[in-house]
Amino acid sequence: MARAKPARVVVITGASAGVGRATAVAFAREGASVALLARGAAGLQGARDQVESSGGRALAIEVDVADADAVERAADRVEEELGPIDIWVNNAMQSVLAPVELTRADEYRRVTEVTYLGTVHGTLAALRRMRPRNSGVIIQVGSALAYRSIPLQSAYCAAKHATVGFTDSLRSELIHQRSAVALCAVHLPALNTPQFGWVRSRLPRKPQPVPPIYQPEVAASAIVWAARNPRRELFVGGPTFKAILGNRIAPGFLDRLLARQAWQGQQHDGLADPDRRDNFYSPQDEREDRGAHGTFGQRSRASSPALWLVKHRRGLLVGTVAVASAISIAALMVSRPAVPISPHRTAERPRLPATAY
Repeated sequence: MARAKPARVVVITGASAGVGRATAVAFAREGASVALLARGAAGLQGARDQVESSGGRALAIEVDVADADAVERAADRVEEELGPIDIWVNNAMQSVLAPVELTRADEYRRVTEVTYLGTVHGTLAALRRMRPRNSGVIIQVGSALAYRSIPLQSAYCAAKHATVGFTDSLRSELIHQRSAVALCAVHLPALNTPQFGWVRSRLPRKPQPVPPIYQPEVAASAIVWAARNPRRELFVGGPTFKAILGNRIAPGFLDRLLARQAWQGQQHDGLADPDRRDNFYSPQDEREDRGAHGTFGQRSRASSPALWLVKHRRGLLVGTVAVASAISIAALMVSRPAVPISPHRTAERPRLPATAY
């Protein structure tokens, strides 16, 4: 009888809400032990309850990923209570929605410390434990905005661009060192998460993700799949493919297109609330659990055909080659010229010259 594989130990930053929350639940459904790292107490408690009710084991740790020492202490606690870390998902983020001239220097610093340096801190903590064991998977949750910046999110776009540079450098080092630690970046489209309800905004109207919008479970499915099938990068959703490919082909055209469309495309439904609170320096889920979803559910897509194609590309490639081969053989058989047979020698067997014996 085959021995059952031990449950994987997964660490997820930004796990109390949004993509992190949905990803934690997705891993829990596979029986994983999930360490939930985030700031908000209520969100962490809700995530812990949901992980445990989904079949996983949960450890909730209040931590700000901008604090490198705190992340290191959290990693120690995970290994003490859950076991060796198999998968580390860097997902925590922070942002400001505002034109550049209305974004303060301290806000650029905070977004960089959480979104970029938080990823660096998590990666370093994971590497310190995975490298000696020569195993493990580190997943960087990226964005289409890591390759194609848009107006009004300069701080976030810059931090995601920096993450790509850091990750590419590290990947080359791991290859040079012949390390078996896998490093994968999963780049996401616009998602229906609580982010736009509590991110700092100076827009005149209510903020929204640039449509089309996907449910966070689409992102979670991609992250869990990437943990089992690590590759260099995984682009989730058709809009992500289009943005990245379009920027490579015609970046100047996209500059002008986004100047016309992305300003209003990030706003909706009337004037912004003047008393609106954000979670920039302190969490907004200290008392209220926001869960994985935002307020755009009726406009959000629950699946991605492009992601399905990515997941099944190997089988599709094999099938395509087989079909193409069959068609080629059939075409060859049909197009092969017939050999004329003399009516006077239909039943005769060709005679070989004597020298052939």
